[in-house]
Amino acid sequence: MLDWNAYRRELKGRIGELGKLSPDTLKGYLALSGAGAQTNHLDGKTRELIALAVAVTTRCDGCITTHVDAALKQGASREEIAEALGVAVALNAGAAMVYSARVLDAVAAHDT
Repeated sequence: MLDWNAYRRELKGRIGELGKLSPDTLKGYLALSGAGAQTNHLDGKTRELIALAVAVTTRCDGCITTHVDAALKQGASREEIAEALGVAVALNAGAAMVYSARVLDAVAAHDT
């Protein structure tokens, strides 16, 4: 497995480098990333749990290390994180079911 803490530090450095090379890209990302906190309809812990589930479904290691750190700082427990991950697993399985139906539809279309 990864050294997640070292990876997160290295990632922050590289993103900082990108920010120097393309400041508007980083500025835009930070605006998107912080938009939910501005409305505050969901608390920070809930937003971080959602972020972890999405990180799993999008297979983003950088998102995982960043949002694990943030979720723990927001007070998320291992059990809450595990429940959010269960949602991600179910969504991935659901997507596979939907795309399986699409395959069968393509097979049916081929037969006509």
